[in-house]
This record gives sequence, structure tokens and C-alpha cells, in this order.
Amino acid sequence: MGHGGDVIDELTADHRVVDGLFAQIEQVAQDSSERKRLVDHVTIELVRHSVAEEEHLYPAVRDHVPRGDALADKEIADHARVEELLKDLEGRDVDALDFNHLVLKLRTEVKAHVQDEEDNLFVLLRANCTPAVLLDLGDKVRDSKKTAPTRPHPHAPSSPMARKLLTPGIGLVDGSGTSSPAAANDPQNAVRNAQAEYRRSQARGTRKKPVYGTGTPHRLR
Repeated sequence: MGHGGDVIDELTADHRVVDGLFAQIEQVAQDSSERKRLVDHVTIELVRHSVAEEEHLYPAVRDHVPRGDALADKEIADHARVEELLKDLEGRDVDALDFNHLVLKLRTEVKAHVQDEEDNLFVLLRANCTPAVLLDLGDKVRDSKKTAPTRPHPHAPSSPMARKLLTPGIGLVDGSGTSSPAAANDPQNAVRNAQAEYRRSQARGTRKKPVYGTGTPHRLR
């Protein structure tokens, strides 16, 4: 679940685990049930990793890195594309006509996202954060992965505004954690409530984005 070190070490180690799983997928027959098992394993790793990043890494990017909001939004958009592919794969068996095509698309998306994070985002984060901050973030990411969900949520809102206003992790939940019934069962209603509260906070001059959910946040900032 955890690898140790600061947040960059931890998340880079996650990347290598996923790389290894994709390499194993390529080595098994396309119609093998082992291929489906490995894809399910990739899904678990990616969901936990994404939850931890959106709960802790991207807020730190917004706080510490120049133009951090735009960088974080771009990474969250990457996650959204991966999430849609995971949802599609979750509902398919290995003998589905498009199963292997979806696996290839997933690997392509993940590879591009990983390369962008390691070549750009992580470099900027290390340059703008103290070692103590990075170590603290590493601990938080490891703790987050222990209680994170393992499956993509089938009814996550897709608009960028909705994903930014909702609690981190609302898009990915499998029952391993808890969330507010309104957010989990009616995401669009939660979005409307969040937007209304955000507008009220702007009118009051606080400009503080509301947080919904009473338990462990599951995804999406």
C-alpha cells in the first residue's frame, strides 16, 4: 500500500507498480482470464493513487506551485479520462470485442499522465516545497490510500466545475469508505448545492469553497 519516502517518492513508486502491471498484461494471452484479473488489479492501484493525489497532492500544487491551479486542473482532467476508461472496462469481460482496445487506450492515457507528472509537476513541486512539506504529504498520501475506494463510481459528474466543487474523491467510491447520501446518490444535486454555497460565500467575501461529505473523501476536488 505504501512505499515510504516523501510524496514524490511515494507516487513515483506507485507509477512503477502500474507500469509493471501493464507489462504483465502484455505478456498474457488476450483471451486469458488472467488478463482480466490484471486489469482489475490496475484499476485498484489507479483509483487509490488518484484519490490520494486529488486529496493531497493537487491541493499542495495549488498552494505552493506558480500557476498551480491550472496545473492541478490539467491533472484532474487526465484523471477524468482514465476514470471513464476504467468504468468501461469494469463492465466488460475479457471476451468483449473492445476489451483489449480499451486496455490499450488506458495504458496510453496513463503513460502520458505519468510522464507529465514526473517530468513536469514533480519537478515544480520539489522546487517549490520544503523537504518537510514533501515528507508530510508522503505520509498523508499513504494514509489516504489505506482507506481509498477501489472501483470507479458509475455516476460521477463530468463537468470541470462539478469536479472542482465536490469533495475530493466523490467520483470514485465502492463502499469501502463513507460519504454523504446526497453526494453519493445524487451527484448533480450535490453540485447545485455546492455551487449555491460557493456563490453565497463569494457574496460574504469569504470565497471559501464548501466541502461536502461526512466521511472519508473519495475523489475529485
